[in-house]
Amino acid sequence: MKTSYCQCGNRIFFENTQCQSCKSELGFLSDEGILSSITSIDANHWQSTTNNHTYRKCKNYVDHTGCNWMIADGDPQHFCPSCRLSEIIPDLNKAENIVRWNRIERAKRRLIYTLFWLELPIKDKTVDPQNGLAFHLMEDQIHYSEFAAFLPEHSRITTGHVGGVITLNIEEADPVVREEIRKQMQERYRTLLGHLRHESGHYYWSKVVNSAELVNEFKSLFGDHQADYSNALQRYYDNGPDSNWQTNYISAYACAHPMEDWAECWAHYLHMIDTMETAYDFETPISANEIIKNGQRFNKNFLASVEIKELIDHWSYLSMSLNEMNRSMGLADAYPFFISSIVTKKIAFIHKVITCR
Repeated sequence: MKTSYCQCGNRIFFENTQCQSCKSELGFLSDEGILSSITSIDANHWQSTTNNHTYRKCKNYVDHTGCNWMIADGDPQHFCPSCRLSEIIPDLNKAENIVRWNRIERAKRRLIYTLFWLELPIKDKTVDPQNGLAFHLMEDQIHYSEFAAFLPEHSRITTGHVGGVITLNIEEADPVVREEIRKQMQERYRTLLGHLRHESGHYYWSKVVNSAELVNEFKSLFGDHQADYSNALQRYYDNGPDSNWQTNYISAYACAHPMEDWAECWAHYLHMIDTMETAYDFETPISANEIIKNGQRFNKNFLASVEIKELIDHWSYLSMSLNEMNRSMGLADAYPFFISSIVTKKIAFIHKVITCR
């Protein structure tokens, strides 16, 4: 995640709506991938001080201040490229839902930012009903049966992906609930951004593993993607992970099914490159040998030029540093995972299918 600079020279951050130094209004320019100072032209239009182009605020920026993304003036949409992907949002008449929704959308914008600079296709369902991407951010519903007036039938929303729709139970935006689920599932890590990155892996599988040769390579690394999914998950929940999962998988859940293995590795690849981009932006030393050469930007073209071993080596050093810094503050490890040689090969495959598109 890159930072930007206000017109006054102050460093500004991805989620800011106002410069803390000069109080200038800020907006994220999705067409440029940067946060910029903006000046009002009229009630509906703002000019970026970065490129002097004219923009409109996302409707959620205007109505809810839950977004800071701008829309290029020639774009007829009322919502920014991230917000327009949310086909279903929770009932905002409930105050607690506004907080949850804002947290989820904040995480989603970080996902979309990364997908943009990786040049992965992002089309909403109105543009591409068959293959487009959508998000359903939903809460559990209680239905009362005429035969059981006092016993509600509880409809549980399950987080997952089907047919280009990523569904997220908004309870995941409550840190207390999420921590309880994490402990019940015996997971090392559970975050909103992690959920969204994982489910995006399911969505993009068919878009990047798009040839017989790549499918065969996938099978050799992850297993048969057509293996019965329901039975595989039931076995996992009944019996738990394989005893040697740490050698072969990035997480315990990854051993449930080849497609879950893929989605977990995909999420970790996005964790890795986004965190490393942040480190490079702050010029944080990540190893004795600097990976950035000649001031090159950390982008898709740069990633394509880097061997996966070098990338993993630098990530190992950086994540170890992050863990030690967290421990110094009495916090849990930022990255409590081990990337084995087998997992490295799986991540190398993801690195290839993303950067060689």
